[in-house]
Amino acid sequence: MTTVFGKIRDLVSSFLRSSESYEEAVNSFIRELQKEMIKADVNVKVVFELSARIKERALKEEPPEGVLRREWFVKIVYDELSRLFGGDVAPDPYPKSFPWIILLVGVQGSGKTTTAGKLALFYKKRGYRVGLATTDTYRPAAYDQLKQIAETIGVPFYGEKSGDPAEIARKAVATLLNEYSCDVIIIDTAGRHGYGKEESLLMEMKEIAEAIKPSEVILVIDSSIGQKAYELAKKFNEWTPIGSIVITKLDGTARGGGALSAVVATGARIKFIGDGEKLEDLEVFNPRKFVARILGLGDLESLLEKFKAIEESDEVRKRLERAIALGRISMRDIYHQLKSIKKLGPLRKVIDLVPGFSMLKLGDDMLKGSEKKIDSWIAIIESMTYDELDDPSIIDRSRVRRLAIGSGRTVNDVRELLNYYELINKMLKDLKRGKLRLKGVDLSRLGGEAG
Repeated sequence: MTTVFGKIRDLVSSFLRSSESYEEAVNSFIRELQKEMIKADVNVKVVFELSARIKERALKEEPPEGVLRREWFVKIVYDELSRLFGGDVAPDPYPKSFPWIILLVGVQGSGKTTTAGKLALFYKKRGYRVGLATTDTYRPAAYDQLKQIAETIGVPFYGEKSGDPAEIARKAVATLLNEYSCDVIIIDTAGRHGYGKEESLLMEMKEIAEAIKPSEVILVIDSSIGQKAYELAKKFNEWTPIGSIVITKLDGTARGGGALSAVVATGARIKFIGDGEKLEDLEVFNPRKFVARILGLGDLESLLEKFKAIEESDEVRKRLERAIALGRISMRDIYHQLKSIKKLGPLRKVIDLVPGFSMLKLGDDMLKGSEKKIDSWIAIIESMTYDELDDPSIIDRSRVRRLAIGSGRTVNDVRELLNYYELINKMLKDLKRGKLRLKGVDLSRLGGEAG
């Protein structure tokens, strides 16, 4: 995968170690990033738009407390590259109904037949009954290649060496359904037409699609075509808007970044990427994980964890500030807060993250006790009925016993949670009425937001 953006990982390390001033280091990084992305065949306009966004954010944004400015710059680069490759949207690769029929299309040499085998293995490993079929009657080796792959991974196969592709596809689906009870069927098609001559391929694809009504049509693109992937994916999307994309051979070309960014620019969905010749070398495409890998953030894991903690703490702060504004907090809110707090570590650290809350007289003994009870409280809340979540005041002695039994906790654990709920709500009510003031919290502003 290092071939996708050859030296970006080295650029990150050099930036963090640089003795230049921050602004000089940013400018140097941007220049080298532009060179690497152009080498990767990313569209020049896209490269300059991306680098402009990175530079603007780098020079204007102030990092959160506890994060060095250079560390925050890496986060900015991570965010912007992730956005380039599709952002936070990761595809769901699993069938939505059965049988799930996948029609694979692509130009010759894209790695389509091997991808059919990779997909079959992917789904078989996850417990699906998979069948493979080919409708390629133009390439003599296509039938034998896919049949051999099917035998290697142990799935049924159907194909004919001559005939009408649409009719072969129809027979394949019927056979694999009726004789082998397959719930995922992958149909490989001919790819004889080559880049720039896709019209007849797409017409054949349409005829096969009309014959078998596939659940999903997947276009296989060789990453070495770089920016040309834009036009190919665009044409495909116009013909088959339900389609998704597999990008292959990312391990063997420096132009893969161009192919990935070009496909994303069309609005098409990259579902899988192939980064090796083995049948196991297929993975669901997650933009953020992909960018973390090319940036070398696996080597900077603690830095990435710090960023995640900051995002989580921001969510905790927003929820608590809203509770202050309203003067109350629901048991459902407490549940979400507890789940978030578990990810952040010591409760004292979480309290310190919220403006003014560090001024509260919450002793260390109380905080340590609360930390030990978080798991118990989460289990108890998960055992509550909707009515109890909406109005905990209805929880009488018999309900307390039921919650203790249902959650595997003690009666005292349930009562401590209810006492915590009452304590927090009393404190929030006092804040709302002005009986308790917290340094750093603008209650009038919060009240306006809540309204």
